[in-house]
Amino acid sequence: MELSTLFSKSKTVRAPSNTRSEIGRFASRSFRRHWQLYLLVIPPVLYFIIFKYLPMANAVLAFKNYNVVKGIWGSPWVGTQYFEMFFRNPAFATLIKNTLYISFYQLIVGFPIPILLALALNEVKSARFKKTVQMVTYAPYFISTVVMVSIIMLFLSPRLGIVNTIAGALGFEAINYLGEPGMFRTIYVLSDVWQTMGYSAVIYLAALAGVDPSLYEAAKVDGANRLQKILNVDLPGILPAAVIILILSVGNIMALGFEKMYLLQNPLNLSTSEIISTYVYKIGLLNANYSFATAVGLFNSLINLVLLLVVNAVAKRASNTSLW
Repeated sequence: MELSTLFSKSKTVRAPSNTRSEIGRFASRSFRRHWQLYLLVIPPVLYFIIFKYLPMANAVLAFKNYNVVKGIWGSPWVGTQYFEMFFRNPAFATLIKNTLYISFYQLIVGFPIPILLALALNEVKSARFKKTVQMVTYAPYFISTVVMVSIIMLFLSPRLGIVNTIAGALGFEAINYLGEPGMFRTIYVLSDVWQTMGYSAVIYLAALAGVDPSLYEAAKVDGANRLQKILNVDLPGILPAAVIILILSVGNIMALGFEKMYLLQNPLNLSTSEIISTYVYKIGLLNANYSFATAVGLFNSLINLVLLLVVNAVAKRASNTSLW
């Protein structure tokens, strides 16, 4: 009995090494057969390692009083001093409110529009009209942020802007739209939706292309009209993609675009346009307070991570679709 027990134990110990050798041989054969594909994967993997994962180690700067001479690791440890400084800042509540308000506004307005656009294009029978609409809605995505901000300013200029020129011709007074704090959020969100809806719709069009044609035939046999086919065939077909995009969108809800927000800001709309990222740039980076900027950025990232985990768990329970 003892010898058999020892023999079984020895087999159990040696099993992992055999498994590792088999995995190694499989990986070697796979690399020899598909080395071109592995070569294509190397640049993006290196990009994420060098620019995303390695810099995470420097997040310790948020807990140190950074000294240029001593470096990040040689600077004195101050604990949560900069986090407490940010929480006690009188602007903290305003920054959180503005960031969340614009983020949720953008999510509520911007999330369903690409889905509606994709569903509408999927129902179009004319291929030429469909391609034309796709091109017109997709093209703004390639406009750079600086050019986009310039377009917005030219359109909404109180003196020479197209909007105010038309309003003046109709007898209305000119309005400084970018100087009105109450209008800033709507201008930011709607311009962003206009720029990105065509690009986002492509994902849903690809999902619609993968719907089983037999489902449409069955719906036609059952006498379903267009609206019923959209509700019972199209929407369930794109639901997994929509859930994944919603999870990712909520996970980035605190990461509003810094460039566009900063370029659209002016002293008149600052009460509604100042968000965490622009505040970090002005207070942390322009004043060379790198530890404070890192602490605020780390806090922002942690909020995004918590939101991502929560929404992913809720989506997994509700629809059995999640990131993991």
